[in-house]
Amino acid sequence: MKIHEYQAKAILKKYGVAVPRGQMATTRDEAQAAAKSLFDAGASGVVVKAQIHAGGRGKGGGVKVAKSVEEATDLAGKILGMTLITHQTGPEGRLVQRLLIEETLPIEKELYLGIVIDRAEATPVFMASAAGGMEIEQVAAENPDAILKEHIAPGMGLEAFQARKLAFKLGLKPQQIGEAVRLMTGLYRAFLETDASLMEINPFVSCTDGRLFALDAKINFDDNALFRHADERELRDVSEEAPLEVEASKYSLNYIKLDGNVGCMVNGAGLAMATMDIIKYAGGMPANFLDVGGGANAEQVTHAFEILLSDKNVKAVLINIFGGILRVDTLATGVVEAARKTNIQLPIVLRLEGTNVERGREILRDSGLNFIVAETMKDAAEKVVAAAR
Repeated sequence: MKIHEYQAKAILKKYGVAVPRGQMATTRDEAQAAAKSLFDAGASGVVVKAQIHAGGRGKGGGVKVAKSVEEATDLAGKILGMTLITHQTGPEGRLVQRLLIEETLPIEKELYLGIVIDRAEATPVFMASAAGGMEIEQVAAENPDAILKEHIAPGMGLEAFQARKLAFKLGLKPQQIGEAVRLMTGLYRAFLETDASLMEINPFVSCTDGRLFALDAKINFDDNALFRHADERELRDVSEEAPLEVEASKYSLNYIKLDGNVGCMVNGAGLAMATMDIIKYAGGMPANFLDVGGGANAEQVTHAFEILLSDKNVKAVLINIFGGILRVDTLATGVVEAARKTNIQLPIVLRLEGTNVERGREILRDSGLNFIVAETMKDAAEKVVAAAR
C-alpha cells in the first residue's frame, strides 16, 4: 500500500526524522492559510507540491516554489485539479486533489537514503548515495558503485557503526555525523515498526547551516501486515488506485490491469506469471493479472469474473486453474454462475487440472454454456489468443 508524501513525513517525524514545516491542503483557501502560517513563522519561501502516488512530480509541473503568500495561492489554484502526467503515471496522468505547502530550505547538498528488503540476502538493506535528487534507478544503471549498501542483521537493527560509515561516505561534515546517525537509526525503526516494504528519502538534504532534513519521503507498506496496523489502513487513498484493483481488494482478490486483450484468471501468483508468459509466447497480450488465490470460494470466483469482464479491452478469457486448495468443481460452479449472471458473450477458454477435475468438467458440460476446454497450457494459450483476434 502506498501513501502520500505528507503522510510519510508525519510518520517519520514521530521517529525523530527531521522534516520541513508544512501543511496539507485540499483547497485554494487552505493553501493560502498554510502559506501565510509558514511565512509568519519566518519562512523565506514555500514549495507547493502536488500529492499523488507517483514520482517525477517536479518535471511534470507539480512542484513549484513561491516567494509570497499571493504567489503560493495562485500556484495552488493552478495545481489543484490539474491532471499531472509523469513517467510513472502513464499518459492518462493523475488528478491532483491534495497539496503539501512546505517551507523552503537553504540546501547545500542533495543525498539519497532508502531501505528495502534484499530478497537474495533475506534481510533489509539500507542504501545511501551522494547522487540525491535523481531517479535512483538511473543512478543504479549508470553508476552502480554510487549506491552504498549496509545489510541489516535480523534482530540487530541498523547499528551505529553502519550509520557512521554511510554518513562519512556521503561526505557529510564531522559535526553532522551524530545527527545523521540519529536520523538513519530513526528511519530504520520506522521501517521496522510500520512493516514497510519501502522507505525512501530522496532527496535527503544537508543545509548551509548544517541541519539535515528529509526533503521528500516515500513509504510503501507490506499489505500482508496491514491487519495489525489499523492506523496505516486509515491512510489509504483509493482515489489514487485503479478502480478495478480497489474493487478486487474488497474480495481479497489480487488484480492488476495490463494493456492487452486476453483476460486471465488463475489461482496462485506463480501460475499467473507462467500464464502471462505463455500467452505472450503464443503471440497474445495479457489484459490483466487476476489471482483468485488458493482458498477462493464460488462467490469470490463470481466477483473475479465480474471484475475481469469490466475491462472493455478484454476480447477473450483464459481460466487456468490447478486445483489444490481451490477445488476444480468449486471453480467451475463459480464460473458457470458468473457466466449466467453477466450474460457473457466473450469466448472463454479453460484449462483445469487437480482436485475434482472430472466433476468440474462435468459441471461445465452440463451448464449448456459454450466453453472452450483445453488440455495443456500451450493448447489453452493458442486457443485464447486465436479467439481474441
